[in-house]
Amino acid sequence: MTRYAVELLLHWVSVGLYVAAFAALAVGVVFGKARAVPWALWLGAAGLVPQAAALVLRWIAVGHGPYMLRYEVLSSDAWVAIAVFLAVAARRRAWASLGLVVLPLAMLAIGIGLFSNPETRDVPPTLRSVWLVFHIAGAQAAAAGFLVSLASAVLLLAKARPAAPAWMRRVPETATLDALTVRSVGLGLIFWTVSIAFGAVWANESWGRYWGWDPIETWSLVSWIAYGAFLHARLFLKLGPRATAWASIGAFAIFVLALLILPFLITSMHSAYFS
Repeated sequence: MTRYAVELLLHWVSVGLYVAAFAALAVGVVFGKARAVPWALWLGAAGLVPQAAALVLRWIAVGHGPYMLRYEVLSSDAWVAIAVFLAVAARRRAWASLGLVVLPLAMLAIGIGLFSNPETRDVPPTLRSVWLVFHIAGAQAAAAGFLVSLASAVLLLAKARPAAPAWMRRVPETATLDALTVRSVGLGLIFWTVSIAFGAVWANESWGRYWGWDPIETWSLVSWIAYGAFLHARLFLKLGPRATAWASIGAFAIFVLALLILPFLITSMHSAYFS
């Protein structure tokens, strides 16, 4: 069995465990079987192990972290997002319902990655820098924070409907979801700011300029402004919970466009390393 075949096998094992975790979570939250929720969290944690093993195998084979191709980027992003969700759910069991949104989106990212180009690609010598590692780590942490915010916003909107299903009573209260939406954005924006700053330092080290208005740089800045405007609108315009939730969803759409879609569609310095 080739190394890539082992990576695929490990990834699919992890996906199977995530599917089982989502099913157990649905049983616990939707059907009121509280005993299923701890099983869901343990299954999710178990899924992190084979996926981490696959990423480590990839890291050893290519000699750099999982951040060069779509296959590597999406898988590692999903791993971080699920790990952050599990940490949040472990802190407060009621927040486990966030997994009804986080887990399907993370599995979708893994699936897209698995059906992408599996070739290996080395980091060019001019781009090898510790600042690249900090840049990527900050972006992945920001994505996880924004995804938690998206999940809480979706649950808030579902719970606030006049004819919300009975199982929504087992989801945290609207005020709790509202607070989690804002705090997750605040935390994510800190990491996104750090990522952009480290990216500028890395760009200066590699290309001799801090900022070049590359399309991905520009859209990253747009997403940063979108989340900054979200926090300002919430604090100074006193947005209500529903408006806050919709604003969070809109800002997340811009962030995904900048981080996970445009690098694969627009010709730029960034897209050359994520094709």
